[in-house]
Amino acid sequence: MKKLWGGRFEGKSEAWIDAFGASIPFDQKLAKQDIIGSLAHVKMLAKTGILTADEAEQITLGLTTIQEKLLADELTFSIENEDIHLNIEKLLHDEIGPVAGKLHTGRSRNDQVATDMHLYLKEIVQEVISKIHLFRQVLVHKAEENIGTIMPGYTHLQHAQPISFAHHMMAYYGMLTRDQERFSESLKRIDISPLGCAALAGTTFPIDRAYSAELLGFSSIYENSLDGVSDRDFILEFLSNSSILMMHLSRFCEEIILWCSHEFQFVELTDTFSTGSSIMPQKKNPDMAELIRGKSGRVYGNFFSLLTVLKGLPLAYNKDLQEDKEGMFDTSHTILTSLEIMAGMVETMKLNQEIMEKSTEKDFSNATELADYLASKGMPFRQAHEVVGKLVLDCTKQGIYLQDVPLEQYQAITPLIQSDIYQTLSSKTAIERRHSYGGTGFDQVKAAIERSKLKLESEEN
Repeated sequence: MKKLWGGRFEGKSEAWIDAFGASIPFDQKLAKQDIIGSLAHVKMLAKTGILTADEAEQITLGLTTIQEKLLADELTFSIENEDIHLNIEKLLHDEIGPVAGKLHTGRSRNDQVATDMHLYLKEIVQEVISKIHLFRQVLVHKAEENIGTIMPGYTHLQHAQPISFAHHMMAYYGMLTRDQERFSESLKRIDISPLGCAALAGTTFPIDRAYSAELLGFSSIYENSLDGVSDRDFILEFLSNSSILMMHLSRFCEEIILWCSHEFQFVELTDTFSTGSSIMPQKKNPDMAELIRGKSGRVYGNFFSLLTVLKGLPLAYNKDLQEDKEGMFDTSHTILTSLEIMAGMVETMKLNQEIMEKSTEKDFSNATELADYLASKGMPFRQAHEVVGKLVLDCTKQGIYLQDVPLEQYQAITPLIQSDIYQTLSSKTAIERRHSYGGTGFDQVKAAIERSKLKLESEEN
């Protein structure tokens, strides 16, 4: 089969070489964007007089027919035509004959593929933003239901201080809010049209790049044609933002996996998000959380893969850039699916509130409360810290906790301690007293939830 670019060549390529060089097995995902870009391009060619009205009408009708067949899943692509661009062009030629060859006037596959990817990512990022928004709503709703649910807060995976479960959920809300902002901010670097940059130097035809960009819904065009066809920063930024997002989801999944364990028993996932064991009938495994935790690695890999591809490339286009697509497609699918699963998993998980609260009573997470209590009575905090540290050591040896220490023993240590110490040491009191802005105090958490609800509503308007 003669290549559409084969005029300069005498030899015939071999099938296995064609297969190695072809991108159609994966870039066919850009078929929709490729047709949309071509429809805009032919309209611009007609407006500028580069094509006659009759030629433009024939090409437009042909592209529309192909578009309808694509929607009906009736198109067949071939490796012989290498990529989505040449496949569409061949299909167009089959529909309308030689006039199809005029579609490529004033452009190259270099600016064509770049345009396709800008269109693709613009759509994907808007979908990602929507799914993050929905997940943030789930987090706020879960928090609002559990403001009074008490759990241990951790540092070093050791009990640190009691906190509200809602406060814990709102921490992830904050992470996801930043993720959404990063994706939103990246749109201005995705929303740029490279169409008309041609191979690298522009074109001699009197094209109207601004008109093409307007037809495609782009807010601006690349100022430099070399940059337009060479730029993959917008994909790198998408992969970077996706990696940070997956890191946040992975951290959350790690905690859910721990909370599901027999040792914690803080939460139980519904059957939808769990699986069993082929040999151990009692098992209920948090597989979906584990998969998201694991898939963070493939998203990181896609990011570093493209960074590595780009690091030594001279301008403008190089065949290496064919490696920019599979990771982008894979990451898109991974993060969109992960966000859907996370939202469903968190929304439906059951909290064992009694177990969570009890876990703050048989520990020393109230040690800071005693130190703060002494400091509020006038003892320098560093001295209070040492006094409480020694007392915790003594309690550990006796197998008791701070709330078990008799008042006489407390007052033997320092007369500053009075009978109100036991109220101070309760988990609920410890949370209530943390009323600094952004803290875990119940009133602060309520206020944070209200602010978040207003922000979510403003994003929808």
